[in-house]
Amino acid sequence: MLDNIKIKLQYLLPKQCITNLAGWFANKKAGWLTQLAIKAFAKAYKVDMNEAKNPSFTAYSTFNEFFVRPLKDEMRPIVDGTHQLALPADGVVSQLGAIREDQIIQAKGHYYTVEALLAGQHQMAKQFSNGQFITTYLSPKDYHRVHMPCDGVLKEMIYVPGDLFSVNLLTAANVPNLFARNERVICLFETAFGPMVQILVGATIVGSIETAWSGCVTPPREGIIKRWTYPSADQEGAVSLKKGEEMGLFKLGSTVINLFASNQISFANNLYSGSQTQMGGLMAQSVTAEETAISIDESVNKDIVS
Repeated sequence: MLDNIKIKLQYLLPKQCITNLAGWFANKKAGWLTQLAIKAFAKAYKVDMNEAKNPSFTAYSTFNEFFVRPLKDEMRPIVDGTHQLALPADGVVSQLGAIREDQIIQAKGHYYTVEALLAGQHQMAKQFSNGQFITTYLSPKDYHRVHMPCDGVLKEMIYVPGDLFSVNLLTAANVPNLFARNERVICLFETAFGPMVQILVGATIVGSIETAWSGCVTPPREGIIKRWTYPSADQEGAVSLKKGEEMGLFKLGSTVINLFASNQISFANNLYSGSQTQMGGLMAQSVTAEETAISIDESVNKDIVS
């Protein structure tokens, strides 16, 4: 009953106004009031300030400064194998697995298409037919900077206006096409693992989405799709990011979706729907590396038998 009420409120509440108000307050230097809000939030969500580069609440003059606090350098080691991809964010795996032609699972009984997620970009969507995807939900307590799973050269960024539904697990299980209807920033990268898309999905009370190369992408919310293209790696103005390097951030919690082309990567065996993630941990490895490992194992076993 309570869950039904929460879902109905998602449709009825003025999400845009609530988000604008929350963003306005989060940027205000309100002295003791800001400190009260930060401490109350940290207590309510059990935020571990020992991980923060600056663990003192008084170091943050606005709520947003606290919310996007950087971590100590040693807190999130990055997997360093050449064929390994790193988890992009702290959070929980909402869903992961194979893209069935162009269908991505959102939650049990709910699917959406790659093309809808990519705002009708048909040619881009074709690159991920029968590929792999992973959806990571960042709760309010989590570290809210998003990092690169692997080295990549940015080819395109698209801002897509949309709704601002909450993206928590309850909403994902009950609001059809949630990620394809919410505001989002789509980033297409060229990588050693083929094309990769990393999408930052907006939500209620997410005051801002930023990227490392362009700063604040939203707001303002002008209601139109915006598209930027970028030069190749060997050209002036190219945007190249290394594995583990910061690529963006959320000011309040949201979701990251990664898409990979067919037959390029294989997810780590310990990842499943509901598993906790820490940025920098093992997300996947290249299919080539996995096939090589299997071939070596089979060869060793054959030698032992003979």
